[in-house]
Amino acid sequence: MRVLTTFNHAGGAAKTSTTRDIGYTLAHHHGLRVLLIDVDPQANLSSWLGVPDASVERTVARSVLQNEPLPEPYRVHGLDLIPSNLELALVEAQLPGQIGGIRRLHRHLRALGERYDFVLIDSPPSLGQLSGLAAIAADALVVPVPTTHKGVGGVGAVRAMVQTYRELNEQLHVAFYLPTLYNAQIRHHRESLDVMRELLSPLGTPVTFRPAIYPDAHAANVPIGVYMPGSPADLEVRAATSELLAALGEASVAS
Repeated sequence: MRVLTTFNHAGGAAKTSTTRDIGYTLAHHHGLRVLLIDVDPQANLSSWLGVPDASVERTVARSVLQNEPLPEPYRVHGLDLIPSNLELALVEAQLPGQIGGIRRLHRHLRALGERYDFVLIDSPPSLGQLSGLAAIAADALVVPVPTTHKGVGGVGAVRAMVQTYRELNEQLHVAFYLPTLYNAQIRHHRESLDVMRELLSPLGTPVTFRPAIYPDAHAANVPIGVYMPGSPADLEVRAATSELLAALGEASVAS
């Protein structure tokens, strides 16, 4: 079982859509057993998969604060999902008072044994306790990076936090950088992508900014691969997923 956390402290980097769509592609096109975990109190991943009003008992809250086993997940679009809700923000405040609490998600996930091939965790856009919980639970990070000067500049903070988190998870590393929100018609985006190609490795196929598609998929509560299968947006995600598997040393069996 591989545990990956989609991580970037900056908001608007497309972490949640990356988690949802790569998770769906791993399950639907690669035949893998996939669990998604939403640890962002905004709960966009949960909402975008049709689970907007889950109770706090169905989140990771009790596992983290009371050291209980992970709750039974929802089944959506061929994926398992442990959702979030706004009350998960309380974990942010209470977690520092829990001895060893920030490692509990890591331990509970390993207790799942061989139930899943991949676990993908959607972390909040912050450097708070929940982001630390999500990162420390992972084997590796997937880092979406907007193709802008600001996006590239934020990678330094991500790398610094990885070094900090490695004090509690020595194996943690960035497995994959994914350029997001790309617009090939904008010179600044092309130049930023060129910089990424020089500085970041392994780097995936850019995921294009598509304001006419992604918001509609979110509103329909489905992954891109369900909303518009075979579209350029779907094919970009499939390419990025295959590249991620290659970066992890996993053979691709895409259908």
